[in-house]
Amino acid sequence: MCRMARPRKPLLSRDRIVEAARALVDAEGLTAVSTRRLAAELGVSGPSLYNHFRTKDEILEAVADSVSAQVDLSMFDTADERDWRTALHDWAVSYRAALTRHPNIVPVLAHGPGRRPAGLRLADAVFGAMVDAGWPAAQATSIGALLRYFVMGSALGSFAGGFVDDEAAYDPADYPHLGQAHLLADRQQQIDERAFETGLRALLDGLALQYEQVATPAA
Repeated sequence: MCRMARPRKPLLSRDRIVEAARALVDAEGLTAVSTRRLAAELGVSGPSLYNHFRTKDEILEAVADSVSAQVDLSMFDTADERDWRTALHDWAVSYRAALTRHPNIVPVLAHGPGRRPAGLRLADAVFGAMVDAGWPAAQATSIGALLRYFVMGSALGSFAGGFVDDEAAYDPADYPHLGQAHLLADRQQQIDERAFETGLRALLDGLALQYEQVATPAA
């Protein structure tokens, strides 16, 4: 008599653990992640996770790096014909898009790239492209830091979403200029994206003025 084969569970891997952890962070935040919870989500025993990650912090670092890996860096390729300003703009837009898809991991990303491979590739691409464009190394470092602060700050929360949709909350006697504030929440995405684009273009305008003074354009 032939025995029926038992259905095989998918092999546990770093990628599976990171994917499950990222979904948990997205849904419930950083505090929801634990080795016990992840093991339950993956249908494995807790100790089996330690074959791939030693600690919860290592898992969160890997989740953060998986989000950095979603950022488009093609605009910094040597074969790409975009100038430094356009490249920075397009990179910042892609960077913000990745973070707004996974806002709960931003506090981990805010600590810097550390030893995370994708995070280091991101930093290397931005710095290298700015130096190649003629920016002095010190300014190239500052540009990377500036854009990182700006993008991460925009992903941490919503300006428009911070206003309640109750008109009575904005008594004109107290807030004479907030008569339309209760409408902001309904237009959250549009307002936040427009604010990001306005700020990004203002930063790039300022950098363009500095570039004329300090940069040595590449041949």
